[in-house]
Amino acid sequence: MKKSPLALALASVVATSAMAESALEEVAIVGSREAARTLPGSGALVDSEQIRIEAANDVNQLLKTVPGIYIQEEDGYGLRPNIGIRGATSERASKVTLMEDGVMIAPAPYSNPEAYYFPTALRMNSIEIIKGAPLLRYGPQTTGGVINMVSTPIPGQNQGSVNFRYGQHDEVDLLASFGGRAGEFGFLLETAQRRSDGFKDIDRSSRSSGYDIEDYLLKLGWEGERQSLLFKAQYSTEISDETYLGLTDSDFDRDPDRRYGLSSIDEMDNDHQGYNLTYRRELGERVNLSAIAYYNEFARDWFKLGGGNALITAANGGDATAQGILDGTVDATGLAYKHNNREYESRGVDLNFDVDLGAHQLAVGGRVHEDEMDRYQPEEFYDQINGELVFTGVIDAPTGSDNRLEEADAVSLWLVDTWQVNEVLEVNLALRYEDVESSRRQYSTPERSDVPGRIGNNSDEWLPGVSFTYDLSGNWQLLAGVHRGFSPLGGGAVENEEPETSDNWEAGLRYNGDWFLELIGFYSDFDNKTENCSNASPCSNGATSGSFNTGEALIQGAELQVGTVLDAGGMSIPLNLVYTYTDAAISDDNQATGFEDGDWLASVPENIFSLRAGLETAMGWNNYLVAKYIDEMCMDVGCNNGGSRFDRSEDLLVVDFISRLEYTPEMAVFFKLENAFDEQAIVSRQPDGARPNKPRTASVGVEWTF
Repeated sequence: MKKSPLALALASVVATSAMAESALEEVAIVGSREAARTLPGSGALVDSEQIRIEAANDVNQLLKTVPGIYIQEEDGYGLRPNIGIRGATSERASKVTLMEDGVMIAPAPYSNPEAYYFPTALRMNSIEIIKGAPLLRYGPQTTGGVINMVSTPIPGQNQGSVNFRYGQHDEVDLLASFGGRAGEFGFLLETAQRRSDGFKDIDRSSRSSGYDIEDYLLKLGWEGERQSLLFKAQYSTEISDETYLGLTDSDFDRDPDRRYGLSSIDEMDNDHQGYNLTYRRELGERVNLSAIAYYNEFARDWFKLGGGNALITAANGGDATAQGILDGTVDATGLAYKHNNREYESRGVDLNFDVDLGAHQLAVGGRVHEDEMDRYQPEEFYDQINGELVFTGVIDAPTGSDNRLEEADAVSLWLVDTWQVNEVLEVNLALRYEDVESSRRQYSTPERSDVPGRIGNNSDEWLPGVSFTYDLSGNWQLLAGVHRGFSPLGGGAVENEEPETSDNWEAGLRYNGDWFLELIGFYSDFDNKTENCSNASPCSNGATSGSFNTGEALIQGAELQVGTVLDAGGMSIPLNLVYTYTDAAISDDNQATGFEDGDWLASVPENIFSLRAGLETAMGWNNYLVAKYIDEMCMDVGCNNGGSRFDRSEDLLVVDFISRLEYTPEMAVFFKLENAFDEQAIVSRQPDGARPNKPRTASVGVEWTF
């Protein structure tokens, strides 16, 4: 009988890791599903087998199957994810440390961490998640968790692959790669090409609501007797006809896939390039050195309607004129469309020593990092006449908050000791230091001829943590830990403003046998919970830049994982269930903000559930269901105390179906039906109105390895 892909997940990951090691790459922070299930802390791995089975191209949908992760969808395609982990809320994933191949990948991780750029999920080989005290090895965000996306490794021998998928709304995904080895040298060339016409229909317009993405990757490696060198270069472009303008509730109820004509000219245009150079050397039998120099550059211009939220709010309140402007039946003048134009750079050097002292495995290192954001955002003005947009010829040159520079300099140090005390007890001791200096310069003239006003902030934090695992038997294991959480304030912070800090606890129980069971409770106590303000995720006080301190808060809950593979008369039934319960609320009255004890925090659902189930046959025809449920969320703090229905999202249950036929060992064909029951709900009201998830979408594809 053919073995289950779920049962073979560990074997495939180990094989991939071995291939990566022979190909000069050691980019994993977890390594394998087995390692994730024995960490002295909690973690998870979305491995290459799951990505392949689910024909996944949306990181949101993959991460919904991981416990403790909160997803707030925005565009239905996962182009700009909003990801939270435990105590780290989800606004633009700015509270989570995002990495690709062990390198921070947010546009400006310290000064502007909001994920307006996110790596193309289609080209990822696996996704690793670490929560709890072991995440202190990474940073700067150390409250909720770390997400590391692992790209395709250089293969151990010459080989190539093509993965092609075509679906409704002219959705096309192509992933093609070729690489190999020649003596001490290795290489990989890869491209991901994505396009879609989008699932939304724009009033009175023939323009699409989709996207075009091109992504290119090059890896070159050399491996000597005791050392190796790896160069990685990546370049991508995106043009997406995306908007901030959502819908009123009444329009959403009639047609969630509608878009107002006011948004017909909205468009995101961006490009990203990144370069890494990694050097590794064995300094002796017990000491290994790794050094990474990295540079990332991201430029984007999101041209879109401003002030749309005021129209949506008024129309939701019954204002017929506002509704008419949205419908195009009422003329409007002076509509402002802003070029949200920004350029980001980040650069740094990361140095780490791994030291083997027998019972103690040490990681000692540091990082020097700089990043910056240059914002220059002119506005264009249009009139709406008889339902059509007419350019008035007026362009406002940017000044003030639309014409500014923000930057941050940071130094990080860490010491991690993984101590095997005895055969049953492993202790992880961690200490991290973050020293961050940030500043903003704001210009009052478009040409920046004035002496700019400047604000700045300096903060430094020592972040200790300890965790352990204790083997009760060959199958049962206890785990627990506590660590200090930290989230830098960003480039808009003012002097004496305190960064977000927290004490984070977790404790749980694991069973590893024919079944895998893990139950973990978590508790995060915040001295000062902060929100990062942006146009996409305005803070609870309405601010769209800087940060907002909402006061003391508690985020607590529990995570459950259960997984196994059942035999059923010559067939295998892999099952994996994940459930997360979270209680996230203000914990003390705050007169300055008006928040009260018990006010729910924004962007944290109370209940999350996922079920992955399969039916696999010996003939290689395998079928899978993936069900994902997410509870309603507050859009602003305190929606449970005096808020209206316009302050909340809606709960949603979506079921995907995938059928695969392994035609030969080198070729497979598949069919995927996303959102099989065509369930749509208001998954977010940010930015600017009610927003839907993706409707039912069918696609077919082929995989070929040569």
